[in-house]
Amino acid sequence: MSVVLQDSIAPFKLQAIQNIIQATPGVKSYNYISKEKALQDHIRDLGENPADFLGYNPLLASFEVKLTSVYANTDSVAHIEKKLKQYAGVKQVIYQKDIIRLVNDNIKTTGYFLIGIAAILIFISIVLLNNTIRLSVYSKRFVINTMRLVGARAWFIRRAFIWRYLLNGLIASVIALILLGVSVYYVQVALGTNFDLYHLRIVLMVSGIVILFGLFISFLATLFAVNRYIRMQTNDMYFI
Repeated sequence: MSVVLQDSIAPFKLQAIQNIIQATPGVKSYNYISKEKALQDHIRDLGENPADFLGYNPLLASFEVKLTSVYANTDSVAHIEKKLKQYAGVKQVIYQKDIIRLVNDNIKTTGYFLIGIAAILIFISIVLLNNTIRLSVYSKRFVINTMRLVGARAWFIRRAFIWRYLLNGLIASVIALILLGVSVYYVQVALGTNFDLYHLRIVLMVSGIVILFGLFISFLATLFAVNRYIRMQTNDMYFI
């Protein structure tokens, strides 16, 4: 967003506008560009000096304002534009409305697509975790039967297997978090951008969800698999 200032603006008005921009919610950063700096940038980009044939510098001073992602939408930008235009010394506020609308639409579409992909991957991970644990418990069905025959209570048998697979789920969750962090870092380096995902709140939230998800699925899959063989008769175990 470019906040173009009136020509020959008074210094106190310039300072007042700067303070207003700095205090405006949603402003991430701003940069003041003087008339002289604007002229230098124009000469560098286009290779011509309009002051040579006009006799004066026609460019105006401005503030180049960058907004946070939360305020990067048409409604918020229009509200900020309306607010800034009210102050004396501001000639106009320039920003690409169509680009903002297009970017937000693309982000929304991409978000729906990523949610669909995430749902599919979650379903696949649940199926894989469940089948892996069931196969592992299946290979120990006779151990479970032996423990039951020697008088071990059902809760004692369940506890041994649940603790073991909870530990496996915790280790798998930690490995998944490490791979996720490496992937995010690689994508940021490859794209040359910063997703700003390394805040403590985001890291703790994602880590908690991944770990709880791994422990919960491991617990349920182990519980159902062990209960099946606890209730099964010895002769039936030879035919499954």
